[in-house]
Formats: sequence, C-alpha cells, structure tokens
Amino acid sequence: MIRLWFKSGTPWVWLNAAAVSTCLIMVIGVLGLIIVRGVGHFWPTNVVQFSYQEPDGEIRTIIGEHVDTSITPAAMAKSTGYIMADDEDTLVQYLIKTGNRDITGTDFRWILERNVRQQQSPAELMVVERREWGNFYGRLVAIKENGKIIAEGAEAWPAVQTKIDEALAVFKKIAHLEKKEVGAINYSLEQLRLEQKKLQLEGLWDIAAEQRLAAEKTELEVDYKKYQAQLSELYQQIRRDSLVAKTESGSEIEIPLNKVVKIFQPNTMNVFDKIVHYGAKVVEFLTDEPREANTEGGIFPAIFGTVMMVLMMSVIVTPFGVIAAVYLREYAKQGFITRLIRISVNNLAGVPSIVYGVFGLGFFVYILGGNIDQLFFPEAAPAPVYGTPGLLWASITLALLTLPVVIVSTEEGLARIPRSIREGSLALGATKLETLWLTVLPMASPAMMTGLILAVARAAGEVAPLMLVGVVKLAPTLPLDGNYPFLHLDRKFMHLGFHIYDVGFQSPNVEAARPLVYATSLLLVLVIVGLNLSAILIRNHLREKYRALEG
Repeated sequence: MIRLWFKSGTPWVWLNAAAVSTCLIMVIGVLGLIIVRGVGHFWPTNVVQFSYQEPDGEIRTIIGEHVDTSITPAAMAKSTGYIMADDEDTLVQYLIKTGNRDITGTDFRWILERNVRQQQSPAELMVVERREWGNFYGRLVAIKENGKIIAEGAEAWPAVQTKIDEALAVFKKIAHLEKKEVGAINYSLEQLRLEQKKLQLEGLWDIAAEQRLAAEKTELEVDYKKYQAQLSELYQQIRRDSLVAKTESGSEIEIPLNKVVKIFQPNTMNVFDKIVHYGAKVVEFLTDEPREANTEGGIFPAIFGTVMMVLMMSVIVTPFGVIAAVYLREYAKQGFITRLIRISVNNLAGVPSIVYGVFGLGFFVYILGGNIDQLFFPEAAPAPVYGTPGLLWASITLALLTLPVVIVSTEEGLARIPRSIREGSLALGATKLETLWLTVLPMASPAMMTGLILAVARAAGEVAPLMLVGVVKLAPTLPLDGNYPFLHLDRKFMHLGFHIYDVGFQSPNVEAARPLVYATSLLLVLVIVGLNLSAILIRNHLREKYRALEG
C-alpha cells in the first residue's frame, strides 16, 4: 500500500504544498513584522516621567518615551553581573528614549523596572522635533522674541504654536530661494565658466564672446545679490524667536525656533489628534528630505531616485532584450553556436550582482565615461562629467544585470506562438519583418511584460552594484530639476535599498535609526509592488487582447 501510495505521487503533492505553505507563512510573517514596526513608527507615543532610583541610591527624574521592554531570565541576568533576589525569576528592563542628546550625550537609556519608584504622564510634557540633535523632552517655560520674553506660563503654549508656524513658513521661503533661485544662478554661472573655457580651448575666444559672457554674468550677479539680500532678511527674521524649556534635571535651555520642526504634547492628544499627527508624519516621511544622518526627516530623494532608475533601466533593457530574443528565435540558425549563446545567457542570470557592479565601474564609468568626457566635455577637466558614477551608468548596469531575464522570457513567448500564425501572415503577402512586427511581437508582448516584471522586481531591490556605479548616502540635488537639460544623467542619486543599508548598518545612532529601517523597508516593498502591478495590468490587458488570435 505504501509503495503504491508513493507511486501515485500523492506524497510529493503534499510535500510541495507544505513547502509552498511554509514559504508563504514566512513571507507573510516578515511582511507583518515590517508593517507593524514600520507603520507604528509615526504614531505619537505618550511621554512618561519616571521617578527612578539610581544604583547609588539617588532618586532622579527621567523623562522620555517607553520604546521597548526586555525580559531576561534570572540565571542569564546573574551571568551578566546583575544581582538578583531569590524571589526574582526575571529581570525586566525598559528602553526609554530620553532625547536631549545635546545635553546628556545619548538618546536612549535602559532602566530597571524594580528601581522605578513612580511613573506618570503629566499633560505639560512636550516633544520638540529639532533639525539637529534629535528630539527634546521637557516642559515649556517661555517664548522669547529678540531675547525678550513675550509669553510664559499658560500663555506660552498657544504663542509657541503661532511662532513655529511663522518660522516654518519663513524656512520654506529660505529653502525655495536657496535651492531654486540661487541654485539656478549658480548652475548658470558654472555653465558660463565652462562655455568660456570651451571657447578658449577651441580658439574662438574673442572680444565679442568675452563681452557677451560678461553681460550674462553681470545680469546673473545682480539677481544673485537681490536674492542674497532677501535671504539675509529672512535669516534675521527666523533667528529672532526662541523657546525656553526645562529639562528633566530642572535646568533651563533656550532652543531657537529655526531649529524646530514640530512641537506637540502627546499626553493631551485624543485619538483624532493622534490620527492627524500620524498623517502629517507620514506625509513628511514621503515628501521631505532626510536629516540627522538620515535618521530623521523624509526619504523623498530616495523614492525619486529608485523610481527614476527603475524606469530608465526598463527603457534600456526592454528593446535590447526583445531584439536579442527575436534574433535567437526568428533569425539565428539553430545549431551549436545558438545553443551555446542560450547557455551563456542563462548562466549570466546567476552571476552575482556585485560582479556587474565592478564591470559597470570599470567599463561604463572609467572607460566609456572617461572617453566621453575627453571627446565632448574637455572644458570640464579635470572634474569628470560622465567619467564618474551616476544615474545613467547605474541604469545601464542594472539593465545588463536583468537582460538575461528579459531575453529568456521573450524567447519563450515567441516559441509559444503557433507556426500557423506566421505561415498565414506570409501567405497573405506580408514580409517576414511585417509578420514579426505586426503579428508575432504583439502576441508575444505578454511574455515580454513578464520578463520586464521580473527585471523590475530584481532591479528595484539591488544594492551591491549600485554602491559602485551611482548611489550615494545623501544627494544634494535630484537628477531632475528645472535647469537645462532638466534630466541630469551624470548626477548621483539616492536609492531606497542603499538607504536601508546605510541607516541600518552605518548609522551612528542605531536605536534611533531602527524604526526608520522598518518604515523604509515597507516603502521599498510597496514601490516594488506598485511597479509590478502596473506591469501586470499592462500584461493582462495585452493577454486579453490577443487571446483570440492565440486560440
């Protein structure tokens, strides 16, 4: 009976089902962990005030957010040096985000539950999100304008909200002037410098050219001085206000409002207030630039860089993959050489991605990019233009990485098209090229989209090759802006995968960066799913369109 049961194949069906189920459960578990940790990062947590007994017996106040709880068995705690009572089975510790790194030198602290004498959540405790030094936890004392107190006590809280809104509005104006207006002027001045050097190298530098460039430079300098005057006035305006806050130790510090991003009192917020705060934090995460060594702020440049790189990679890899597959299936003589090429293509799919990165750095960046600089951008020397890692070389490297997937998928799609379709088209008078372009390729388009889906899924998550050919920790400008030629393929860019690596393993503040790792990982998964769903919808539409012909 057992032998017949094995011969029937039923055990292998159940084994495959168990393997698939296990993989599915593991994937769901990982996604669940990322979702819980990533989504919960933006929810405002109450600020707790602990009355804590230090090892020397001193009672002191600790203010912060209760981030995590660690439970350690007594035997393990004793082995690490803790003194345990006979009736204690476990050692319970709280991880408290105390903030105030500029005062205490650290953001987090572990405290023992048994040493906590009292804990409460006073309504007046506030959280100040700063552009530098992380969060501040304490109590609001007063508001100052030009060094003079204008509100204190109960009147300080509504006054500080008004002042912060004004400061944020001024900060946005400053950011716009510096990045858009002044940035455009600096870019134009650099282009004039390069044009002058180019004319000098070509022997075309004369009085007329000198006068023309001098006039343009003078006009730009006039605009520059105008914007500098505006910036000077805005900086004076934003630096005049500050708040006075009291720390957990009772000392008072002054925080300039131009360093404040947000201030709120989580202990007084109801559910609706927390939902509004949560939504604002999510929008900030998606639209703002990073700060504090990528551990605070948003990740919009990384989102933009990831999507832009994947779209460029798709535009590059699709035609080359389709052309290679068409040649191998429709035109190449089926023999030893063709079989060898197919084996080589399949083997390329298994080459480690870092090898592609090294190849891209050596060939595309140093050889191809270096020669492009010598031929077309000699005026920029010794600074490289395309002879340095950038968006273009990263996209081409990933296109080369994913090319075997597109070739194999497209060739399989071409092989599934009945021979009668080709013969019928030829019998009606169409040429082989017309048959291929108007009949065969449209019917094989769902297979092409399948290859593109697989290529996008792999390329969006790759990090190792990008570290060599274009990705950086922090990019000062986006590859796409309002300066001609608008899309700057030579610029370096940020990537969600590298951002996760950098924040998770290179951050100087691991505890503060950990929630951001989960949030960024969740966003990367959503970006990949979104790109894949778009390709899947297009593929399904094409499949339905040509289903009748396939039948």
